[in-house]
Parts: sequence; C-alpha cells; structure tokens
Amino acid sequence: MTKVINVALSQFGIKEITGKRDNPEVLKYFNALGFDGSKLKDETSWCASFANWVLKECGLPYQKKLNARSFLDLGEPTNSPELGDVVVFWRENRSSWKGHVGFYVRQTKDWIYVLGGNQSNQVKISAYRKYRLLGYRKIR
Repeated sequence: MTKVINVALSQFGIKEITGKRDNPEVLKYFNALGFDGSKLKDETSWCASFANWVLKECGLPYQKKLNARSFLDLGEPTNSPELGDVVVFWRENRSSWKGHVGFYVRQTKDWIYVLGGNQSNQVKISAYRKYRLLGYRKIR
C-alpha cells in the first residue's frame, strides 16, 4: 500500500481557500468521481472524495460515494492495519451517519495517525482517538 501513501502524500498541504474562492485542487477530487466540482465548494466535506481519488489514481477499487462510512463496505476488514490501509472513524456519535476516512500511517496506545483530506481543512497527517474507530479496511 506504499503506492496509496505516495499518491496521498503528493497532495500533502492542499487546503481549502477561505472565502468565496475554491481551491481547484480540492474540487478535482469531486470531478474525478463524476461529481460536478463547479457546483460544490471546497468547504463541502471532502475526506471521502480525497480517499476515493487516491484509490482511483492507484487503480484500486473505490466508492463512488461521498460518505466516509461507505468505506466500511469496501475491501476486506482487518484488525492488523498496515501503512496505506483505509481507516474509518465515527463523527458526533457512533450511530450518526457522519464519519471520517483516511489512510493508516501508525498508531500508539490511544491514537491512530491518518493521512487524509479535509483534516483541519487540508491534506495532512492527523491523530484520532482510538475509541472513534469504526474499522480498518484492506483494499486490493
């Protein structure tokens, strides 16, 4: 899954533009999936769009949805994540439809480090509490 990390890292630092303008680099993730980026804003939740774009660029299966939790239906579940595996978290509460998706980097006792989009409005590595984990997925 090093290819996944390399493609994701090629976008490192891309971020939303504050105000009325939109970053075309963020909108390209939507466009690549068939969503009209001209009708969306870079403030639209884009973690799933970014993850899909990365997987598509790598020639791997991807979701054609903008819902982070939809990644729980992609690939195979694993309890032993490796660099580049998909990680899905819940947002607000475990039963909410909201979530976050990114690519596994590493973990500590309490934290999972993820490379993803829309993390503080940009592509970067962020730490998430383990208790928010919904699942790890291997994509082949």
